[in-house]
Amino acid sequence: MHADPEAAGRRIAELLARNGGYAASEIEPQLYVLHGNAALRHIFAVAASLESTVIGEPNVLGQVKASWRASRAAGLSGSDFEACMQWAFAAAKRVRSETTIGEGPVSVVAAVVELARTVHGDLNRCSALMIGTGEMGALLAVGLREAGLARLVVTDTHQARAEAAARALACHTLPIEGLAEAAPRADIIVGCLGGRTPVVTVKMARAAFRRRRNQPMMIVDTALPGDVDPFTERLDGVFLYTLDDLERVARDGRKARQEAVSQALSIVDEEVAAFGRERAERLAVPALARLRTHFEQERMRALADASGDADKATRLLINRLLHDPTLRLREIAGRRGENNNAELARISELLERLFIVSDESDEET
Repeated sequence: MHADPEAAGRRIAELLARNGGYAASEIEPQLYVLHGNAALRHIFAVAASLESTVIGEPNVLGQVKASWRASRAAGLSGSDFEACMQWAFAAAKRVRSETTIGEGPVSVVAAVVELARTVHGDLNRCSALMIGTGEMGALLAVGLREAGLARLVVTDTHQARAEAAARALACHTLPIEGLAEAAPRADIIVGCLGGRTPVVTVKMARAAFRRRRNQPMMIVDTALPGDVDPFTERLDGVFLYTLDDLERVARDGRKARQEAVSQALSIVDEEVAAFGRERAERLAVPALARLRTHFEQERMRALADASGDADKATRLLINRLLHDPTLRLREIAGRRGENNNAELARISELLERLFIVSDESDEET
Protein backbone atom coordinates (compact mmCIF):
# COMPACT_ATOMS: atom_id res chain seq x y z
CA MET A 1 0.00 0.00 0.00
CA HIS A 2 1.56 3.33 -1.07
CA ALA A 3 1.55 6.40 1.15
CA ASP A 4 0.80 8.64 -1.86
CA PRO A 5 -1.62 6.83 -4.23
CA GLU A 6 -1.70 9.71 -6.72
CA ALA A 7 2.08 9.71 -7.06
CA ALA A 8 2.10 5.92 -7.30
CA GLY A 9 -0.46 6.04 -10.12
CA ARG A 10 1.60 8.54 -12.07
CA ARG A 11 4.76 6.48 -11.54
CA ILE A 12 3.06 3.31 -12.79
CA ALA A 13 1.81 5.15 -15.88
CA GLU A 14 5.35 6.37 -16.57
CA LEU A 15 6.77 2.86 -16.26
CA LEU A 16 4.11 1.40 -18.56
CA ALA A 17 4.71 4.13 -21.12
CA ARG A 18 8.48 3.69 -21.01
CA ASN A 19 8.18 -0.07 -21.38
CA GLY A 20 5.97 0.35 -24.45
CA GLY A 21 7.98 3.14 -25.98
CA TYR A 22 5.30 5.81 -25.54
CA ALA A 23 5.03 9.11 -23.76
CA ALA A 24 3.10 8.99 -20.49
CA SER A 25 0.65 11.55 -21.86
CA GLU A 26 -0.29 9.11 -24.64
CA ILE A 27 -1.35 6.26 -22.38
CA GLU A 28 -2.75 8.15 -19.38
CA PRO A 29 -6.15 8.70 -21.07
CA GLN A 30 -6.40 4.91 -21.45
CA LEU A 31 -5.84 4.27 -17.75
CA TYR A 32 -7.87 4.76 -14.61
CA VAL A 33 -6.54 4.84 -11.07
CA LEU A 34 -8.56 3.62 -8.09
CA HIS A 35 -7.82 4.27 -4.44
CA GLY A 36 -8.98 2.85 -1.13
CA ASN A 37 -12.11 0.71 -1.06
CA ALA A 38 -12.73 1.31 -4.77
CA ALA A 39 -9.37 -0.30 -5.57
CA LEU A 40 -10.03 -3.18 -3.17
CA ARG A 41 -13.47 -3.78 -4.66
CA HIS A 42 -11.98 -3.86 -8.16
CA ILE A 43 -9.30 -6.40 -7.14
CA PHE A 44 -11.88 -8.61 -5.44
CA ALA A 45 -14.29 -8.37 -8.40
CA VAL A 46 -11.56 -9.20 -10.92
CA ALA A 47 -10.48 -12.26 -8.92
CA ALA A 48 -14.13 -13.38 -8.78
CA SER A 49 -14.38 -13.07 -12.62
CA LEU A 50 -16.96 -10.30 -12.42
CA GLU A 51 -14.98 -7.85 -14.56
CA SER A 52 -14.09 -10.25 -17.38
CA THR A 53 -15.62 -10.26 -20.85
CA VAL A 54 -17.18 -13.63 -20.02
CA ILE A 55 -18.70 -13.31 -16.56
CA GLY A 56 -17.64 -16.22 -14.36
CA GLU A 57 -14.74 -17.29 -16.60
CA PRO A 58 -12.78 -19.72 -14.37
CA ASN A 59 -9.41 -19.02 -16.00
CA VAL A 60 -9.40 -15.43 -14.74
CA LEU A 61 -8.64 -16.41 -11.14
CA GLY A 62 -5.70 -18.48 -12.35
CA GLN A 63 -4.39 -15.49 -14.30
CA VAL A 64 -4.69 -13.26 -11.24
CA LYS A 65 -2.82 -15.81 -9.13
CA ALA A 66 -0.09 -16.08 -11.78
CA SER A 67 0.38 -12.29 -11.73
CA TRP A 68 0.46 -12.31 -7.93
CA ARG A 69 3.15 -15.03 -7.93
CA ALA A 70 5.19 -13.02 -10.45
CA SER A 71 4.91 -9.99 -8.16
CA ARG A 72 6.14 -12.02 -5.20
CA ALA A 73 9.03 -13.44 -7.21
CA ALA A 74 10.09 -9.91 -8.18
CA GLY A 75 9.99 -8.77 -4.55
CA LEU A 76 7.18 -6.29 -5.23
CA SER A 77 4.55 -7.79 -2.92
CA GLY A 78 4.50 -6.34 0.59
CA SER A 79 2.65 -7.69 3.62
CA ASP A 80 -0.42 -5.47 3.08
CA PHE A 81 -0.70 -6.52 -0.56
CA GLU A 82 -0.25 -10.17 0.42
CA ALA A 83 -3.11 -9.90 2.89
CA CYS A 84 -5.28 -8.19 0.26
CA MET A 85 -4.69 -10.88 -2.35
CA GLN A 86 -5.30 -13.76 0.04
CA TRP A 87 -8.59 -12.17 1.04
CA ALA A 88 -9.49 -11.61 -2.63
CA PHE A 89 -8.86 -15.30 -3.39
CA ALA A 90 -11.09 -16.30 -0.47
CA ALA A 91 -13.80 -13.93 -1.72
CA ALA A 92 -13.59 -15.46 -5.20
CA LYS A 93 -14.03 -18.91 -3.67
CA ARG A 94 -17.13 -17.70 -1.82
CA VAL A 95 -18.59 -16.30 -5.05
CA ARG A 96 -18.00 -19.64 -6.80
CA SER A 97 -19.51 -21.73 -4.01
CA GLU A 98 -22.46 -19.50 -3.07
CA THR A 99 -23.66 -18.33 -6.49
CA THR A 100 -24.28 -19.81 -9.94
CA ILE A 101 -21.78 -17.40 -11.53
CA GLY A 102 -19.65 -20.26 -12.87
CA GLU A 103 -22.47 -22.55 -13.92
CA GLY A 104 -23.94 -23.02 -17.38
CA PRO A 105 -22.11 -22.73 -20.70
CA VAL A 106 -21.65 -19.25 -22.16
CA SER A 107 -20.21 -20.20 -25.55
CA VAL A 108 -21.09 -22.65 -28.31
CA VAL A 109 -17.99 -24.72 -27.51
CA ALA A 110 -18.86 -24.86 -23.81
CA ALA A 111 -22.42 -25.82 -24.73
CA VAL A 112 -21.18 -28.78 -26.80
CA VAL A 113 -18.94 -29.97 -23.97
CA GLU A 114 -21.75 -29.75 -21.42
CA LEU A 115 -24.23 -31.51 -23.70
CA ALA A 116 -21.68 -34.23 -24.48
CA ARG A 117 -21.16 -34.85 -20.78
CA THR A 118 -24.91 -34.98 -20.27
CA VAL A 119 -25.26 -37.64 -22.97
CA HIS A 120 -22.11 -39.67 -22.36
CA GLY A 121 -20.77 -38.72 -18.93
CA ASP A 122 -16.98 -38.88 -18.71
CA LEU A 123 -15.50 -37.89 -22.09
CA ASN A 124 -12.20 -39.70 -21.57
CA ARG A 125 -13.93 -42.88 -22.69
CA CYS A 126 -15.52 -41.31 -25.77
CA SER A 127 -14.53 -40.98 -29.42
CA ALA A 128 -15.60 -38.35 -31.94
CA LEU A 129 -15.81 -38.20 -35.72
CA MET A 130 -15.47 -34.83 -37.43
CA ILE A 131 -16.96 -34.70 -40.92
CA GLY A 132 -15.36 -31.81 -42.81
CA THR A 133 -12.74 -29.29 -41.79
CA GLY A 134 -14.83 -26.18 -41.19
CA GLU A 135 -13.64 -23.64 -38.63
CA MET A 136 -16.54 -24.17 -36.21
CA GLY A 137 -16.08 -27.92 -36.31
CA ALA A 138 -12.39 -27.52 -35.52
CA LEU A 139 -13.19 -25.25 -32.56
CA LEU A 140 -15.63 -27.83 -31.20
CA ALA A 141 -13.07 -30.59 -31.68
CA VAL A 142 -10.45 -28.62 -29.75
CA GLY A 143 -12.95 -27.95 -26.98
CA LEU A 144 -13.87 -31.62 -26.72
CA ARG A 145 -10.21 -32.66 -26.66
CA GLU A 146 -9.48 -30.16 -23.89
CA ALA A 147 -12.46 -31.56 -21.98
CA GLY A 148 -10.88 -35.03 -22.08
CA LEU A 149 -12.13 -36.62 -25.31
CA ALA A 150 -10.19 -39.86 -25.79
CA ARG A 151 -10.15 -40.22 -29.59
CA LEU A 152 -10.82 -38.01 -32.62
CA VAL A 153 -11.00 -38.93 -36.31
CA VAL A 154 -11.33 -36.47 -39.22
CA THR A 155 -12.81 -37.17 -42.64
CA ASP A 156 -13.41 -34.91 -45.62
CA THR A 157 -14.31 -35.13 -49.28
CA HIS A 158 -10.78 -33.84 -49.93
CA GLN A 159 -8.24 -36.10 -48.25
CA ALA A 160 -5.56 -33.40 -48.27
CA ARG A 161 -7.77 -31.13 -46.16
CA ALA A 162 -8.49 -33.98 -43.76
CA GLU A 163 -4.79 -34.70 -43.36
CA ALA A 164 -3.99 -31.01 -42.72
CA ALA A 165 -6.72 -30.83 -40.07
CA ALA A 166 -5.52 -34.08 -38.51
CA ARG A 167 -2.01 -32.67 -38.16
CA ALA A 168 -3.36 -29.54 -36.49
CA LEU A 169 -5.59 -31.54 -34.15
CA ALA A 170 -3.09 -34.37 -33.57
CA CYS A 171 -5.56 -37.06 -34.58
CA HIS A 172 -6.26 -39.66 -37.30
CA THR A 173 -7.98 -39.40 -40.67
CA LEU A 174 -10.57 -41.56 -42.41
CA PRO A 175 -11.52 -41.74 -46.11
CA ILE A 176 -14.98 -40.27 -46.64
CA GLU A 177 -16.03 -43.57 -48.23
CA GLY A 178 -15.66 -45.23 -44.84
CA LEU A 179 -18.07 -42.87 -43.09
CA ALA A 180 -20.95 -45.33 -42.69
CA GLU A 181 -18.60 -47.98 -41.32
CA ALA A 182 -16.97 -45.57 -38.88
CA ALA A 183 -20.18 -43.92 -37.61
CA PRO A 184 -21.09 -46.69 -35.10
CA ARG A 185 -17.73 -46.26 -33.36
CA ALA A 186 -18.29 -42.53 -32.82
CA ASP A 187 -19.98 -41.40 -29.64
CA ILE A 188 -20.01 -37.86 -31.00
CA ILE A 189 -20.30 -36.82 -34.65
CA VAL A 190 -19.51 -33.23 -35.65
CA GLY A 191 -20.65 -32.12 -39.09
CA CYS A 192 -18.84 -29.15 -40.64
CA LEU A 193 -18.59 -30.14 -44.31
CA GLY A 194 -21.35 -27.97 -45.79
CA GLY A 195 -22.13 -30.02 -48.89
CA ARG A 196 -25.24 -29.74 -50.99
CA THR A 197 -26.86 -32.80 -49.48
CA PRO A 198 -26.71 -34.36 -45.99
CA VAL A 199 -23.93 -36.93 -45.58
CA VAL A 200 -25.46 -38.37 -42.40
CA THR A 201 -28.84 -39.79 -43.37
CA VAL A 202 -31.59 -41.23 -41.21
CA LYS A 203 -30.73 -44.69 -42.54
CA MET A 204 -27.06 -44.30 -41.63
CA ALA A 205 -27.85 -42.98 -38.14
CA ARG A 206 -30.37 -45.77 -37.47
CA ALA A 207 -27.91 -48.47 -38.58
CA ALA A 208 -25.13 -46.93 -36.48
CA PHE A 209 -27.34 -46.80 -33.40
CA ARG A 210 -28.28 -50.46 -33.78
CA ARG A 211 -24.65 -51.49 -34.17
CA ARG A 212 -23.85 -49.51 -31.02
CA ARG A 213 -26.29 -51.80 -29.19
CA ASN A 214 -28.53 -48.87 -28.38
CA GLN A 215 -25.76 -46.78 -26.83
CA PRO A 216 -26.67 -43.07 -27.34
CA MET A 217 -25.16 -41.00 -30.12
CA MET A 218 -24.65 -37.24 -30.10
CA ILE A 219 -24.59 -35.46 -33.45
CA VAL A 220 -23.66 -31.78 -33.80
CA ASP A 221 -24.42 -30.19 -37.15
CA THR A 222 -22.56 -26.89 -37.60
CA ALA A 223 -22.68 -26.86 -41.41
CA LEU A 224 -24.74 -24.57 -43.64
CA PRO A 225 -26.39 -26.20 -45.45
CA GLY A 226 -26.61 -28.99 -42.91
CA ASP A 227 -24.60 -32.21 -43.07
CA VAL A 228 -27.21 -34.18 -41.14
CA ASP A 229 -30.75 -35.07 -42.18
CA PRO A 230 -32.94 -33.12 -39.68
CA PHE A 231 -35.28 -36.12 -39.33
CA THR A 232 -32.41 -37.90 -37.58
CA GLU A 233 -33.43 -36.25 -34.33
CA ARG A 234 -36.63 -38.33 -34.32
CA LEU A 235 -34.62 -41.50 -33.74
CA ASP A 236 -34.56 -42.83 -30.19
CA GLY A 237 -31.09 -42.60 -28.66
CA VAL A 238 -29.82 -40.06 -31.23
CA PHE A 239 -29.35 -36.50 -29.96
CA LEU A 240 -29.06 -33.97 -32.78
CA TYR A 241 -28.01 -30.37 -32.10
CA THR A 242 -27.70 -27.52 -34.59
CA LEU A 243 -25.90 -24.21 -34.17
CA ASP A 244 -29.21 -22.61 -33.21
CA ASP A 245 -29.64 -25.18 -30.43
CA LEU A 246 -26.11 -24.58 -29.16
CA GLU A 247 -26.47 -20.80 -29.23
CA ARG A 248 -29.74 -21.10 -27.29
CA VAL A 249 -28.00 -23.14 -24.59
CA ALA A 250 -25.13 -20.63 -24.43
CA ARG A 251 -27.56 -17.70 -24.30
CA ASP A 252 -29.42 -19.27 -21.38
CA GLY A 253 -26.10 -19.81 -19.60
CA ARG A 254 -25.10 -16.17 -20.08
CA LYS A 255 -28.47 -15.02 -18.78
CA ALA A 256 -28.20 -17.21 -15.69
CA ARG A 257 -24.73 -15.88 -14.93
CA GLN A 258 -25.84 -12.30 -15.39
CA GLU A 259 -28.65 -12.87 -12.91
CA ALA A 260 -26.07 -14.10 -10.38
CA VAL A 261 -23.91 -10.96 -10.69
CA SER A 262 -25.92 -8.97 -8.14
CA GLN A 263 -25.53 -11.68 -5.50
CA ALA A 264 -21.84 -12.05 -6.34
CA LEU A 265 -21.23 -8.30 -6.00
CA SER A 266 -22.94 -8.34 -2.60
CA ILE A 267 -20.46 -11.01 -1.49
CA VAL A 268 -17.59 -8.92 -2.83
CA ASP A 269 -18.84 -5.88 -0.89
CA GLU A 270 -19.14 -7.97 2.28
CA GLU A 271 -15.60 -9.26 1.90
CA VAL A 272 -14.16 -5.81 1.16
CA ALA A 273 -15.83 -4.49 4.32
CA ALA A 274 -14.60 -7.47 6.35
CA PHE A 275 -11.06 -6.98 5.04
CA GLY A 276 -11.20 -3.30 5.99
CA ARG A 277 -12.35 -4.14 9.51
CA GLU A 278 -9.68 -6.81 9.94
CA ARG A 279 -6.96 -4.46 8.69
CA ALA A 280 -8.15 -1.65 10.98
CA GLU A 281 -8.11 -4.03 13.94
CA ARG A 282 -4.56 -5.09 13.07
CA LEU A 283 -3.46 -1.46 12.86
CA ALA A 284 -4.96 -0.81 16.32
CA VAL A 285 -3.09 -3.68 18.00
CA PRO A 286 0.25 -1.83 18.56
CA ALA A 287 -1.54 1.18 20.09
CA LEU A 288 -3.57 -1.08 22.36
CA ALA A 289 -0.42 -2.90 23.42
CA ARG A 290 1.27 0.40 24.31
CA LEU A 291 -1.84 1.50 26.21
CA ARG A 292 -1.92 -1.74 28.20
CA THR A 293 1.77 -1.39 29.05
CA HIS A 294 1.21 2.19 30.19
CA PHE A 295 -1.74 1.17 32.37
CA GLU A 296 0.26 -1.68 33.90
CA GLN A 297 3.16 0.66 34.75
CA GLU A 298 0.82 3.12 36.40
CA ARG A 299 -0.83 0.30 38.37
CA MET A 300 2.51 -0.86 39.73
CA ARG A 301 3.44 2.74 40.69
CA ALA A 302 0.12 3.26 42.44
CA LEU A 303 0.50 0.04 44.42
CA ALA A 304 3.99 1.02 45.48
CA ASP A 305 2.97 4.57 46.49
CA ALA A 306 -0.12 3.35 48.41
CA SER A 307 1.92 0.99 50.63
CA GLY A 308 -0.74 -1.73 50.58
CA ASP A 309 -3.79 0.57 50.97
CA ALA A 310 -6.15 -0.69 48.23
CA ASP A 311 -8.49 2.32 48.41
CA LYS A 312 -5.58 4.76 48.08
CA ALA A 313 -4.04 2.70 45.28
CA THR A 314 -7.20 2.77 43.16
CA ARG A 315 -7.63 6.53 43.69
CA LEU A 316 -4.03 7.13 42.66
CA LEU A 317 -4.40 4.90 39.60
CA ILE A 318 -7.56 6.63 38.39
CA ASN A 319 -6.14 10.11 38.92
CA ARG A 320 -2.89 9.30 37.13
CA LEU A 321 -4.60 7.60 34.16
CA LEU A 322 -7.00 10.53 33.73
CA HIS A 323 -4.44 13.28 34.33
CA ASP A 324 -3.06 13.72 30.79
CA PRO A 325 -6.40 13.16 28.98
CA THR A 326 -8.02 15.74 31.29
CA LEU A 327 -5.36 18.32 30.49
CA ARG A 328 -5.78 17.73 26.74
CA LEU A 329 -9.57 18.05 26.92
CA ARG A 330 -9.34 21.29 28.91
CA GLU A 331 -6.81 22.65 26.43
CA ILE A 332 -9.16 21.92 23.50
CA ALA A 333 -12.17 23.26 25.37
CA GLY A 334 -10.32 26.48 26.12
CA ARG A 335 -9.77 27.26 22.48
CA ARG A 336 -12.19 29.37 20.50
CA GLY A 337 -13.83 28.54 17.20
CA GLU A 338 -16.34 26.11 15.70
CA ASN A 339 -13.62 23.70 14.60
CA ASN A 340 -12.42 23.26 18.17
CA ASN A 341 -15.97 22.68 19.38
CA ALA A 342 -16.46 20.05 16.68
CA GLU A 343 -13.17 18.39 17.61
CA LEU A 344 -14.17 18.32 21.28
CA ALA A 345 -17.53 16.78 20.35
CA ARG A 346 -15.80 14.08 18.29
CA ILE A 347 -13.37 13.29 21.11
CA SER A 348 -16.19 13.11 23.64
CA GLU A 349 -18.13 10.77 21.40
CA LEU A 350 -15.04 8.61 20.89
CA LEU A 351 -14.43 8.40 24.65
CA GLU A 352 -18.03 7.34 25.22
CA ARG A 353 -17.72 4.64 22.57
CA LEU A 354 -14.36 3.39 23.84
CA PHE A 355 -15.27 3.31 27.52
CA ILE A 356 -19.03 2.80 27.15
CA VAL A 357 -19.77 5.99 29.07
CA SER A 358 -23.25 7.49 28.70
CA ASP A 359 -25.81 9.53 30.59
CA GLU A 360 -27.87 6.38 31.14
CA SER A 361 -24.99 4.58 32.87
CA ASP A 362 -24.43 7.66 35.06
CA GLU A 363 -28.09 7.66 36.06
CA GLU A 364 -28.01 3.94 36.89
CA THR A 365 -24.92 4.48 39.04
